Amino acid sequence: GPGKKQDAWPKDVGILALEVYFPAQYVDQTDMEKFNSVEAGKYTVGMGQTQTGFCSVQEGINSLCLTVVQQLTERTKLPREPVGRLEAGTETIIDKSKAVKTVLVELFQDSGNTDMEGIDTTSACYGDTSSSWDGTHYALVACGDIAVYSSGNIHRTGRAGAVAMLVGPKGPLALERGLRATHMENVYDFYKADMTSECPQLDGKLSIQRYLRALDRCYMLYRQKIQNKWEQGMGLRGQKVGTLFTRGQEYVLTS
Repeated sequence: GPGKKQDAWPKDVGILALEVYFPAQYVDQTDMEKFNSVEAGKYTVGMGQTQTGFCSVQEGINSLCLTVVQQLTERTKLPREPVGRLEAGTETIIDKSKAVKTVLVELFQDSGNTDMEGIDTTSACYGDTSSSWDGTHYALVACGDIAVYSSGNIHRTGRAGAVAMLVGPKGPLALERGLRATHMENVYDFYKADMTSECPQLDGKLSIQRYLRALDRCYMLYRQKIQNKWEQGMGLRGQKVGTLFTRGQEYVLTS
């Protein structure tokens, strides 16, 4: 495992363990249907929701992420010293400058480990998508959000929770290195421009359209990059490229 310098990139770097945390408080969506005077089943059947979690006044994004990272390290019995990267992804802002990551390092101070790269990433649901790693340490990724919406149709989709992931070699869920696709464009479908409110401005129809567009675009770009990689000499030596499929880190070529 990580801890000593390796000449070659470790095999199957990916997610080794994952922890999820939800607040203990929740609203039953059957009760929410009655409160909003909508037909029975609109939320529980139509949206597949049974409960919606929310935070008490004692909880915030810092405590959510602290809890989920602490639970992950305790369950995996992870020593603090081999962690060399710590990333936090959230769009829930309680401080305009101080990062959530700086709060999480408190869990490592007793071990003396302060050599951990990483920062907060804010980009709505895309936050904390990264592949940077030095090849010798574990990485910890903490993602959390407290989604609060104003009253109306969108109000029922509010929620709160956090997830922590341990990344390293020999991962059961391996991540392919160096081959990925990204689609970015400037769209005002979801944004928080009102600094006096934690509620976002949302255009649901536009958001769905742009999500599907981004998904299609990423898939097309990813396929093109795979094709280019093969054509540039990955064993083909000028052979005609047929239909290409991927299976984990293997490439399967059919004509």
